[in-house]
Amino acid sequence: MQYYCPSKKRLLIVTGISLLVGGCSLSDWYNGYYVDRSSWNSYQKDSDAYYGAESAQMKELRRNNDAYCTDLARKPENREARAGYPNGIFNTPMYDRCMENRGTPTFETYQSNRAKKRDAERRALGEIVLN
Repeated sequence: MQYYCPSKKRLLIVTGISLLVGGCSLSDWYNGYYVDRSSWNSYQKDSDAYYGAESAQMKELRRNNDAYCTDLARKPENREARAGYPNGIFNTPMYDRCMENRGTPTFETYQSNRAKKRDAERRALGEIVLN
């Protein structure tokens, strides 16, 4: 006598669907690929807007300051010592400070200063409590 077993078909379908969904999880795609791409596009848009809003004189000053600060940060005596780099690497903090001190902060410095200012305002309002 032959009998029909629908539970084997269901088990096969459920297993197939779980393998399909588990192999390319939507949360992995969203958190890994989409968010990285979205945040980079947002950063690029904000950076372009920051540098694009400068006047012609400011752009010329930034170009001159960039040449000076880059030369200063690349000098052998100013390079940062890092493991695996016997000659050191470009001194990014020095470059950022130089640009800020000369009146043309980089976009990263601008963002950092804006975040510090926002946090100070929130502390003054009592929204942030430091331990």
